[in-house]
Amino acid sequence: MYAVGIDSGTQGTKALVVDFETGKVLGRGRATHDMIPGLPPGASEQDPKTWIAAMHAALAAAIAESGVSPKKIVSLGISGQQHGFVPLDAGGRVIRPAKLWNDTSTIEETDAIVNAMGGPKEYIRKLGLSLAVGFTASKILWLKRHEPENFKKLATVLLPHNFLNYHLTGRAHMEYGDASGTGLMDIRNLKWSEEAAAVVDQALLGRLPALSHPGEPVGTIDKTVAARLGLGGKVLVSAGGGDNMMGAIGTGNVAPGVSTVSLGTSGTIYSYFDKAFVDPEGEIAAFCDSTGGWLPLLCTMNVTNTTEIVKSLFLLNNRALDSLVAKAPAGSDGLLFLPFVDGERVPVLPFSSAVFFGLNRKTFDGAHMARAVMEGTILNLGYGFARMRALGLEPGEIRATGGGAKSKLWLQITADVLRTPVVTLREQEAAAYGGALQSIWCWHLEKGEKVGIRDITESRVALDKAAASPDPKRSALYEELQDRFNSLWKRLVPEFKAQQKLSGRA
Repeated sequence: MYAVGIDSGTQGTKALVVDFETGKVLGRGRATHDMIPGLPPGASEQDPKTWIAAMHAALAAAIAESGVSPKKIVSLGISGQQHGFVPLDAGGRVIRPAKLWNDTSTIEETDAIVNAMGGPKEYIRKLGLSLAVGFTASKILWLKRHEPENFKKLATVLLPHNFLNYHLTGRAHMEYGDASGTGLMDIRNLKWSEEAAAVVDQALLGRLPALSHPGEPVGTIDKTVAARLGLGGKVLVSAGGGDNMMGAIGTGNVAPGVSTVSLGTSGTIYSYFDKAFVDPEGEIAAFCDSTGGWLPLLCTMNVTNTTEIVKSLFLLNNRALDSLVAKAPAGSDGLLFLPFVDGERVPVLPFSSAVFFGLNRKTFDGAHMARAVMEGTILNLGYGFARMRALGLEPGEIRATGGGAKSKLWLQITADVLRTPVVTLREQEAAAYGGALQSIWCWHLEKGEKVGIRDITESRVALDKAAASPDPKRSALYEELQDRFNSLWKRLVPEFKAQQKLSGRA
């Protein structure tokens, strides 16, 4: 038997065919997505139909590469980009293109919702998390304000992964994990917030699917869709989840003590909790996970986007970048880099800029600047990681994914700054792999077998050889630099605000 994992992201869809018993990946497929061009500044949208076409294409490619009989596929799980808004009418048709997680055209709507709830502190007190601009709630209010005729047609609110589940099964459905990123859910009590929904619209609650435990499947693939995909008649579709929730499963981050760090264009760190995790300041996103627990998450906006600039500036590939960085000592002789190239989410500095601090005749060269950039991305994560620790996180191990995890030097910097061992994984497509593993778990549960998600991941999620342990001397050095890093960005906040005013963004 075989399972399938699908990861529908912003840029494309990935599919994996996985051996049901061993967890070995036997086939891979990928198809790209197009963005809708010519939108106003801040808007980011896609046609959900492109996700369906990409899912079909990626799955066909993965099955072809695997060489297995598609009739032997028994379960499927979907990971999707979080926070997107897919509006359906009463006939189940998409009303308009989906506004995505990185759509920032809803700033006014976000403020309106938070203020109506009594302000930021009250919002967190009532729902357990803060409302970020990218969350789904403000997108729904945007539709009501800007496209009232489309809003009148709205019958069902779905997230991207729910929409793909709907395509496969015909059932509108949401589970705790991805739903917690809408900004409409009471994450402590695992239910929709009637007050938050009513602030958007009095009738909104009736347009939200009922919430279910992520161990409960959506259903089985519709026979017509299964025939199009060449699948058998009874393929179980698990609840699925957001990409971070599925990434947690795919990295075995389903028990206390394990954290996952993703070193991609942006950076995330998240960790499983068996009770609700709430940050009273709202810096750490207090999500639920897609196994029945909670998944506090730190997100920064600048990791490999900064090193890509360095590579372009000095005409380097990844190996040459590591060689250049290795020429400078740990700590870059005091040179600090604030990596806010694209603004920043944590700390909350949306209109900040990148800064080099400490340039002198010793540090004004390619090696020191390149190392400071790499170190700056992790020191930036270090600020939020320290906050997670202060709120109860006790990390025993960090499992690394993303492009940056391919650099042994970057992994070592991560271990030294975060003072925690870092390991990599045999399967790097963590979100798609998590989808497959969740589907295997649901399949066993549907058979009446008492199997925990941890049983599934422990026997299938394999660690790679690459590992980095924190060095006490370097960790002590980075601890001092972390204090300077935090002090520096806090001192520069007035300058960032002045720059924002001068650039006309105030």
